[in-house]
Amino acid sequence: MGKRKSRAKPPPKKRMDKLDTVFSCPFCNHGTSVECRIDMKNLIGEASCGICQESFSTNVTALTEPIDIYSEWIDECELVNNPEDDEA
Repeated sequence: MGKRKSRAKPPPKKRMDKLDTVFSCPFCNHGTSVECRIDMKNLIGEASCGICQESFSTNVTALTEPIDIYSEWIDECELVNNPEDDEA
């Protein structure tokens, strides 16, 4: 008599590292002073600096992460500082 075939165990799931929610401020360059918050009830994301009190708000979706809000803030800062690059 032969053995029953055993079902192979599925490979262990890879654990995803958590993304940061605290970043450095583009205005005062203070590390870990910008905190991103997402309000899913009102679909608003806000990044604000605890040192220089600068803040940025944007619309969010269900897939938005804090790094997305911070990246949009950095993009807006670059757009304001270099408007001729956008026109080309």
